[in-house]
Amino acid sequence: MNLSNFGMDTITLGGSLESKLAASRASGFTQIMLWARDLATYPGGLEAAVALVRGSGLRVTGIQVMRDYEGLSGALHDYKLDIAKQMLLVARAVGAPLLMVCSSTSKHASGDMAHIARDLARLATLAVPLGVRIGYEALSWGRHVNGYLQSWEAVALADHANLGVILDSYHMLANDADLDGLDEIPSDKIALVQLSDYMWRELRNAEERLETARHLRVFPGEGAHSKELSDMLRRLDRAGYRGDFSFEVFNDDYVQLPQAFVAKRAHAGAKWVTDQVLRRSLPVLHATPHHAAMA
Repeated sequence: MNLSNFGMDTITLGGSLESKLAASRASGFTQIMLWARDLATYPGGLEAAVALVRGSGLRVTGIQVMRDYEGLSGALHDYKLDIAKQMLLVARAVGAPLLMVCSSTSKHASGDMAHIARDLARLATLAVPLGVRIGYEALSWGRHVNGYLQSWEAVALADHANLGVILDSYHMLANDADLDGLDEIPSDKIALVQLSDYMWRELRNAEERLETARHLRVFPGEGAHSKELSDMLRRLDRAGYRGDFSFEVFNDDYVQLPQAFVAKRAHAGAKWVTDQVLRRSLPVLHATPHHAAMA
């Protein structure tokens, strides 16, 4: 595990797309998570945005985010499927290997797991010829799927090689998730791990959960859940996960500060992560009578 395993998320940085790419590269990162709107709202248009990203030398971690997709029926399902197809085309254009799908919050969505799995499998099939993988993430406020084991249940039920689960530390921490469940997920079915923390131990209600998620996250090592994050990271490492980590840090303070300052904090977060994993992965030398005599 080294810096090449980690990427910034454009949501964390203020400024233009050009300056976000430049700041990420200058701080030593080699990959970046893009939001589709980064490309769609670029002044020069989609083609110019794609050329900019490709010219930056940064690898694209993935594209955010398809919302309220699964579990729908009729015209609403058809509408969302059309949107998803366009998102896949954006991902292919910019060379993103992953399209993220967040669990639905729609009151119109079915909670039937077979229905959810079927919709995810269909999207994964559509993504295959485009060279894009689908990752499914449980939002902690999702209407039917709001825990990481539920998202894994849907992915396992879909049983599609081009579909994996996305683990997001914020949502897991917000749910006070039991990390023992990580042992149930094969490492090759984890499409991405998103990392962030927050500054207080308790989320007292749904409003505070949303407010914290969207405005007040911090980098690993900066928040109040370092012990839980360390445990999560070591479990993933022992299970053989060697994929990407993306810093999805929604923070209103960071987007109004110099990008170099924020990127430096992200770099420190990456070092904190590797320190937690590598330090505790080393074998412990237990004292033998011979060692004790020499001490």
